[in-house]
Amino acid sequence: MITLESDQQLKDLINEKNVILLFSADWCPDCRVIEPILPELEEKYDEWTFVYVDRDAFIHVCAENDVFGIPSFLAYKNGEEAGRFVSKDRKTKEEIEAFIEKL
Repeated sequence: MITLESDQQLKDLINEKNVILLFSADWCPDCRVIEPILPELEEKYDEWTFVYVDRDAFIHVCAENDVFGIPSFLAYKNGEEAGRFVSKDRKTKEEIEAFIEKL
């Protein structure tokens, strides 16, 4: 998983790849729950580039995309938003997979 480091990197990734942004934070207990399954999801859905977006470091990106709860997922395909799984609720592996399958 790529860790987002700059706004320019985000723009480049969205325009060059099919990306799934994972909005998260170190202090988020629900985010820690899904951490162990992330490598498996990356392997299973290798047509997607997974990007970790630190909510605290990129709060402006959250606000611009109406992401106010974490963990949340936002997908971009061909430079356009392809789907969102955004809420403050804990997410299960099955829910995340169902979201990715619909993209």
